[in-house]
Amino acid sequence: MTEEPRDLGGFIRDLRRNARISLRQLAEQAGVSNPYLSQIERGLRKPSAEVLAQLAGALRVSTPLMYLRAGLLEREGHDVLAAIAADSDLTVAQKQSLTQIYETFRRENARNTSDSADAEADGANTHGAQVERAPDAEPTRSHEESQ
Repeated sequence: MTEEPRDLGGFIRDLRRNARISLRQLAEQAGVSNPYLSQIERGLRKPSAEVLAQLAGALRVSTPLMYLRAGLLEREGHDVLAAIAADSDLTVAQKQSLTQIYETFRRENARNTSDSADAEADGANTHGAQVERAPDAEPTRSHEESQ
């Protein structure tokens, strides 16, 4: 495995090289000028979030991964994305697939956690309502208990 790039420009350059596309091709696909992209790769310019999203799309990596590398997102929970992006043994298509799967699982788990919390809150409310009615209710006995 190659050493992880220290800066955003190096990261973008490595992704571009791994994808086997020229600077000019990436600039065209991302909708930025060739000189501007060159300056980003050399660390002379810091791209906006919009340009990062365009580059991510052209390089077929997730936008959150680009934002993470640019320091626009917190690192917590995103080490997996960085590891996927830095793995030189994976193709760009494989990196994109793994990233999408990972992000889908995280969204699903967050949704399930939220649903569980809602269900617990509803259960607590329902349980509370049953407790209030319990003193008025007769205990139910089976036929065997009554004999």
